[in-house]
Amino acid sequence: MQIFLARNNVQAGPYNLEQLNIMLASGEVTLDDLAWHEGLDQWQRLGNLTGNQYVYRPANTPAPNDSIINNVTVFPEDDDKNDDKTVSLDRLYGKPERSKPNSKNTKVDMTTNRSYKPNVSLNKTPAAKSASSKDVVIGNVVLAPIMSRILATAINGLLYFLAILPLILALTKMDIDYSKFQNIQDMDAAYQYSMTLMESLPSSTLMMSQVLVFGLFILQLVFITMRGQSLGKLITGIRVVDQTTHRLPSFGKLIGMRTLLLFFVYNLLFSFTSFLGFIVVAVHYYMASKSSQNIGWHDKLAKTLVVKANNDQLVKQPKIK
Repeated sequence: MQIFLARNNVQAGPYNLEQLNIMLASGEVTLDDLAWHEGLDQWQRLGNLTGNQYVYRPANTPAPNDSIINNVTVFPEDDDKNDDKTVSLDRLYGKPERSKPNSKNTKVDMTTNRSYKPNVSLNKTPAAKSASSKDVVIGNVVLAPIMSRILATAINGLLYFLAILPLILALTKMDIDYSKFQNIQDMDAAYQYSMTLMESLPSSTLMMSQVLVFGLFILQLVFITMRGQSLGKLITGIRVVDQTTHRLPSFGKLIGMRTLLLFFVYNLLFSFTSFLGFIVVAVHYYMASKSSQNIGWHDKLAKTLVVKANNDQLVKQPKIK
């Protein structure tokens, strides 16, 4: 069971049942905190789920026995070996941990709210488990490396290039007057000449290119909508998530802001001059490389993060009330 916690509109998790009960008993989590897990239709006050007890026993879940309690509790007062950190509320809700004063361990009581220092620390989240020493972890997600994002963009560009490859091969066999495209003051003549070239191409070649480009575009939209991943991001194992919830962004952010708007902007830039288009892409990744959360102007615009993909990011949850 994966349990998510929330306080003051700040979300943490997922945690398992044993971890939750440890934090309840230690006072790290209070009965007034909100909780949600699969099977609940909305966020609920934790005390309402536990019957205002400091241990949570969901239906069809056996009560903890003495062996479980002993596995997470140390009673000797002067054992220097038992000096593990407790899990503080600072870490639970994604803030820098504050230093703790030295205190002796006290006996645990799973039915009271007495403070104690357990000889355990919570298991790492799936994101933290997969993170290396060079990765940046924010809450329960690992930021995608800049090079992975650049590689994903390059893969997407390569896929579109392959989609129009039949058209390019057909054009190379034609006698093209490139001087028609060099006079930027006569763009109408350049457009008319390009239309003439298109009309002289075999209809089967045009049809093939149109089907490939349109099919690729639809496939990209499906993956972006369902998984927050373009094909390039899917291959490189990264995903777009909301900056606040660390889950899939809304449809408007994914499709409206990060897909259709960017598609229009970059098509306009590259149509005008390829150099300007590459400059704007470079500025985006330069901003991301200088940001503590790898946020470029795409991400600022849509209020999203690009992170290493994890299945927990696909879990749908009700909004925190």
